[in-house]
Amino acid sequence: MSQDFLEKNPWSALRQFTNARIALGRAGNSLPTEPLLAFNLSHAQARDAVHHPLEVEPLHEQLRANGFTTLDVHSAAPDRQHYLRRPDLGRRLADESRAALVETLRAQAATEAPEVVFVIADGLSAFAASKQSIPLLQAVCAKLTDWNIGPVVVARQARVALGDEIGELLRTQLVVMLIGERPGLSSPDSLGIYLTYAPKVGCSDAQRNCISNVRPEGLSYAGAAHKLHYLLTRARRLGLTGVGLKDDSDALLEAATQTPAIIATSATK
Repeated sequence: MSQDFLEKNPWSALRQFTNARIALGRAGNSLPTEPLLAFNLSHAQARDAVHHPLEVEPLHEQLRANGFTTLDVHSAAPDRQHYLRRPDLGRRLADESRAALVETLRAQAATEAPEVVFVIADGLSAFAASKQSIPLLQAVCAKLTDWNIGPVVVARQARVALGDEIGELLRTQLVVMLIGERPGLSSPDSLGIYLTYAPKVGCSDAQRNCISNVRPEGLSYAGAAHKLHYLLTRARRLGLTGVGLKDDSDALLEAATQTPAIIATSATK
């Protein structure tokens, strides 16, 4: 399309500050071809993220290569169609997965119950679970040096509440769900983190803390690990998560970055 037909938007300079679709210009009564094609591509990527299956075996292999022990579970939703139409099925384990976790618990009866169990779940974006979960796990587990960490559970066709049943069966103090979030038109691979103390079937969302938009273009792995470590430490100390646990990690990080400057100023006096 000739540039003579394009009308530029006066907000164009603002596009450098956001991925939002603003100031796209106009060609007659429509969008220019380039942003229209970009929108269609993003919409297709979001749809693919919802329907693409989680590649389980490569994920288990990567986790084991990084020193994690793993377990594999499936929700009561037998396939993606049931998962999308019946959210309730994604919140409970399939019978065979429940039996497998019970057997795992029996086999580990002599060992101490874990303080935290991480669950990697496909949710509404298997892309997010595959791409973001392992770098995040590496970043946060490096901070959990004094914690008893249980096996990493890989869950298919999973909703957030599936972690409650997993945590209850494994008798863990805290369960952390790393789950693919509903994809947006600029973020088909965004990971969400849900933290629940004393998980059991029937927990409400008011009993959880959430960290959202974990991906290189959003909240970095280091930033998410900082927040999660803070919340985990506070949850263990206070014996709760949810509305009673406030995330003051940003203030803590800000204070830590200011400390060297304060020391340097004091030393000059």
